[in-house]
Amino acid sequence: MNTGARRVREWLIERAIQAAGAMAIVFVLAIFAFLLRDALPVFRETTVRDLATGRTWLPTAEPPKLGLLPLLLGSLYVTIGALLISVPLGVACAAFISEVAPRWMRETLKPAVEVLATIPSVVFGFLGLLLVGPWLAELLDLDVPLFAGLGSLMLAFMAMPMIVSLSEDAIRAVPMTLRQNSLALGATQWQTIWRVVLPAGRSGIIAAVLLGMGRAIGETMTVLMVTGNAAVIPLGLPGFLRPVRTMTATIAAEMGETAYNTPHYHALFAIGLLLFIITFAANTIADVVVRRSGRTTR
Repeated sequence: MNTGARRVREWLIERAIQAAGAMAIVFVLAIFAFLLRDALPVFRETTVRDLATGRTWLPTAEPPKLGLLPLLLGSLYVTIGALLISVPLGVACAAFISEVAPRWMRETLKPAVEVLATIPSVVFGFLGLLLVGPWLAELLDLDVPLFAGLGSLMLAFMAMPMIVSLSEDAIRAVPMTLRQNSLALGATQWQTIWRVVLPAGRSGIIAAVLLGMGRAIGETMTVLMVTGNAAVIPLGLPGFLRPVRTMTATIAAEMGETAYNTPHYHALFAIGLLLFIITFAANTIADVVVRRSGRTTR
């Protein structure tokens, strides 16, 4: 192939990549515009303050009560609970795979962990609904086998593959000289991992946690099946042992039976817009952290 033809091919490939990137931005903006268009009419019935701080979600009442606080707190409880479980386990698993496990075990463990990401969310929901929920309810002497903590447990296992995989990549990216210097100064392997390797890979680990949070807060089917779907405000630690309703579950459960162009319909789009903003912010922060980490390592 002559030089001219090669340059033309490279130019076409570059333009195709640029077009793909531009289309991705266009799609994101189009989704935002679509959600915004159908969410704004809800403010004919309520204000931003009442929507955000209202304590009652009864969209079919007259007049409709469109308080998102129970749904927002339900999502917050489930997501925080999932992170409290998945982050320590995920980072510890990543450190073990990267720093402790022999090569043959590492080549087996990491793909095995990543296989969890391929399991459909409805399977986790069935496991929680039929097995884990009744077992925990009997163990903890609960009246209802569907509660916020069960949703957190299921979401933790769904978010963990992402946290383990990305954290392991961040840990392996730490220069080997840092480990060697630490060991040469007399530190043990555990001290090297805890005081040198993990701090050096902190930015990548934080990005992994943020992406895992986005995965947890955007999950629908699992929380719809295992959290009880009660639009009540959870209070304190006992709130993890009570039924809650998340924003995603509300959209999935109610959108199919909602009349078009009603306050209920527009309120569900307002929930979707709020979820879009939260997940977009989490992914943006994670991207910034990863880019800053890349500049720091160079």
